[in-house]
Amino acid sequence: MPLVTPLNPEHDLETKSLADFFNETLGFCPNSVLTMQHRPAISKAFINLNKAVMANEGRVSSALKRMIAWVSSNATGCRYCQAHAIRAAERYGAEEEQLNNIWSYKTHPSFSESERVALDFSLAASVIPNAVDDALKKRLYTHWDEGEIVEMLGVISLFGYLNRWNDSMGTKIEDGAVESGMMYLGKNGWNKGKHL
Repeated sequence: MPLVTPLNPEHDLETKSLADFFNETLGFCPNSVLTMQHRPAISKAFINLNKAVMANEGRVSSALKRMIAWVSSNATGCRYCQAHAIRAAERYGAEEEQLNNIWSYKTHPSFSESERVALDFSLAASVIPNAVDDALKKRLYTHWDEGEIVEMLGVISLFGYLNRWNDSMGTKIEDGAVESGMMYLGKNGWNKGKHL
């Protein structure tokens, strides 16, 4: 049972208009955004931040950004965000082999070295205490420029917010996200957890 009841999408028409972004990303407006509408300034600011973070300014692809989000959400244990991230990665053209093997990105041949370091960065930046160190910095700069590193950390930080929001709220996970979660993550133990 969610901590706070999501509001109807019609509750705040400005949020509803901004939330059309999620119809492309996920195919639905997330219940997390519908809950944020209890304070529309938060829902609107969140959607605008999400759009800015997910915009492609360099070589960090939309699919890689969503895989970065998945690794971050997996590190924190947020089942809701894991399902959303894998669904968005699927919708933004991540390779089927990568989706099926995201759990083993460190060794699976479908991931390039530049993708591996981006995903290692996501993991290191998402754990407590933070594990970003000089060795990782050196690896990052071998493959990515400073603007691209900022884009990646934007995704990691955005999902840090979402992981805390959705796990604390017990946000009900939507059917489409459950479907993607079961398809790509279920074989490795993913389930809805408390997001029923």
